[in-house]
Amino acid sequence: MVQEQPRPSRSRDLFDRACKTIPSGVNSPVRYFEPHPVFITRSQGAYIWDVDGNRLTDLCCGYGALLLGHRRQEIISAVSEQLLRGTLYCSPTSEETDLAELITGNFPSMDKVRLVNTGSEATMTAIRLARGFTKRRKIIKFEGGYHGAHDSVLVSAGSGQAHHGISTSEGGLEEVSQNTLVARYNDPSGLEETIRQDGDVAGVIIEPVMANMGLILPQDGFLQQVRRITQKNDIPLIFDEVVTGFRVSPGGAQQHYGVKPDITTLAKALGGGFAIAAVGGRREIMDNLTPGGRVYQASTFAGNPVAVSAAISSVRTINRIKDQIYPHLELQCAGLSRAVADLASDMGIDAQINHLSSMMQIFFTSEPVTDYDSAKRSDAARFGRLFAELLKNGVFVAPSQFEVVFLSSAHSGEDLDHVLDAYRLALGAIRD
Repeated sequence: MVQEQPRPSRSRDLFDRACKTIPSGVNSPVRYFEPHPVFITRSQGAYIWDVDGNRLTDLCCGYGALLLGHRRQEIISAVSEQLLRGTLYCSPTSEETDLAELITGNFPSMDKVRLVNTGSEATMTAIRLARGFTKRRKIIKFEGGYHGAHDSVLVSAGSGQAHHGISTSEGGLEEVSQNTLVARYNDPSGLEETIRQDGDVAGVIIEPVMANMGLILPQDGFLQQVRRITQKNDIPLIFDEVVTGFRVSPGGAQQHYGVKPDITTLAKALGGGFAIAAVGGRREIMDNLTPGGRVYQASTFAGNPVAVSAAISSVRTINRIKDQIYPHLELQCAGLSRAVADLASDMGIDAQINHLSSMMQIFFTSEPVTDYDSAKRSDAARFGRLFAELLKNGVFVAPSQFEVVFLSSAHSGEDLDHVLDAYRLALGAIRD
């Protein structure tokens, strides 16, 4: 039986202190929730501990980065060994090539790879590559898809037939946002119409599985149609696999769904908890990067030896245990999803649960959630109450309705029994 834990007390004091020197008290807005975020002091395996010593079963998992759980021994050992050799060289290492070869081995669509630091940096580079390669300006993204915090993709659908994007952030330049067109996910005819209305499209960027408006799965054949449409119109297709790369399968969503994009971005599970990302794709596209080409990209910390050592260990570990980890996680996630759905149904709560591989999310709505509009119609306020109740009962999920629950290889059957008990108590508390 789950025992309700007291609300952390020191977190309130630490948050008040943080607000004096950190804008809004957090270094990423997704970490904030009312009345204040929980401050964490350590982690191990499937758990995190807050500053008051409460142990929480972690279903946020670094927003998907921790496929192998916290402090996986192989990764910690590789990083520890690298720390003794150095932390930053700003000159090539053979390990960078080792990692590039591992990535291209797992992702055959990527002939060449450039290592960067973050998913945002990877998508920014991918878009610049598409523009440099095609000599066109416009990018198409899908409503609700998140591709980082840079101006080209920090847009939402505007009004009017052309689906031109409008910036979702103050400080975003209108002239940049207007070069981003917005289509609707799971609507191939809408994508075709958007392309038909504008002949200056340099690339289409898509999360093959939407993981930033809750979890939204592609309907049967949708990704294949997107690939056909982009090929017919000679437009590079960019798969943003920052979340799904290595998490859905060893070769990401493109392996799972059998679709080969022109450019791919990776991050999160690539580094197993360390900051590293990658952009890769067809040779003739990637060769446009400087210094050999004229598409500029550079970074002091790209290929950082510590992060590279973590990524090498992460990918090698995933590849070694892939025949066990993916089927096991899929069974765990499907079982948990069914059980939570049954609980909601028994309590008379309208709920939809989308799940795939080791990812799931609950939406409080009676209608299937297949795109941004249907996701936005779910009861986000009720989800916020669910989050708070889960936290009281020792389970930490991402605070927002529009994030995802992630499982890791560190979660045991006993952990998931605890999680299910927490959902039972939480759903019971919010049924009215």
